[in-house]
Amino acid sequence: MSKKVQVSFSDKQVELLGKLKGEFGDTEANVVRGIVISWLAEKSFISTVAKQRMAMEDTGAKPKVGENE
Repeated sequence: MSKKVQVSFSDKQVELLGKLKGEFGDTEANVVRGIVISWLAEKSFISTVAKQRMAMEDTGAKPKVGENE
């Protein structure tokens, strides 16, 4: 499953994204995706969410409405 999300960047930010092509991905979209995933991993958000989901699976609990969508 994938979903497109529209974001806006300044001219300078777009220039920086262009310089990161090849390092983080082949397209600006891939560069942005890589940066977001790296930031989430750095903040331990990904592992925290994964641990919460595994704990819910173990206990049979269901997420509250609006959580983890």
